[in-house]
Amino acid sequence: MTEQRNPQAKLPPTEAIETLSALPGGTWFEYPVRAHPHHTDYAGIVWHGTYLTWMEEARVESLRAIGINFADLVNLGCDLPVVELSVRYHKPMQMGMDAVVRTRMTQMDGVRLNWEYQIRSVATGELFLTGLVTLVAVDRDKGKIMRRLPPAFQDALVKLSRE
Repeated sequence: MTEQRNPQAKLPPTEAIETLSALPGGTWFEYPVRAHPHHTDYAGIVWHGTYLTWMEEARVESLRAIGINFADLVNLGCDLPVVELSVRYHKPMQMGMDAVVRTRMTQMDGVRLNWEYQIRSVATGELFLTGLVTLVAVDRDKGKIMRRLPPAFQDALVKLSRE
């Protein structure tokens, strides 16, 4: 089956970025999570891969919060795979706990995008995890690193990285 791109797909104007500074936490985007049984091992401790899923969800939702739908970016033929990941586990999170995943883009270097993460307890503020992720823009059709980001996306991210 041939995948069809939407030639009319567009990203929103960069004015949508203005809403980020109004989000709780300033330049950090906050994404609430709860540790359900399927997120944990047999001891009731959150499995390490669950944190990675939450980090990606927070990143995608932070873009959506400023008007950038990841599906629209994909329809433009651009994907953002993770090429580098660093995670530090500070304290185990247990089943039933509520936490907030905080994320922000810290740097944009060409088509490399660096994101920072913290996962903290809602109840106590204790730090469960810190992380850094590097994404690279890839042309989905060619399977190669792009020379440039789609212009509307790049404009939005340039402004985001300055907040």
